[in-house]
Amino acid sequence: QVQMVESGGGLVQAGGSLRLSCAASGGTISNYHMGWFRQAPGKEREAVAVINRVGDFTYYADSVKGRFTVSRDNAKNTVYLQMNSLKAEDTAVYLCAASSVFLPDLDQTWHSWGQGTQVTVSS
Repeated sequence: QVQMVESGGGLVQAGGSLRLSCAASGGTISNYHMGWFRQAPGKEREAVAVINRVGDFTYYADSVKGRFTVSRDNAKNTVYLQMNSLKAEDTAVYLCAASSVFLPDLDQTWHSWGQGTQVTVSS
């Protein structure tokens, strides 16, 4: 089964930017819709951004629309999340996952979760 490794997280000031990467191995991501999720302490995991198999359709949570951009490079087996204008409330562990169906909010349809990368935004 495909495995994901996230990277690119860190500590950034409010208003700053980060670019997260999700590198897959053991399979090809071109078979899947790919999603970025986040989980903050004491909160449920939420879908942040999802991109379809070929990269021509996306979903964004209302809280990140206009600030985050999801993209993918199937040749590199990698998915990206460009995060701009970061806010303190974006602080969370960010994870990527794969799915055969495009249902961002149906958690049980997502698999191959990575370990996540911590994003901390200081205000």
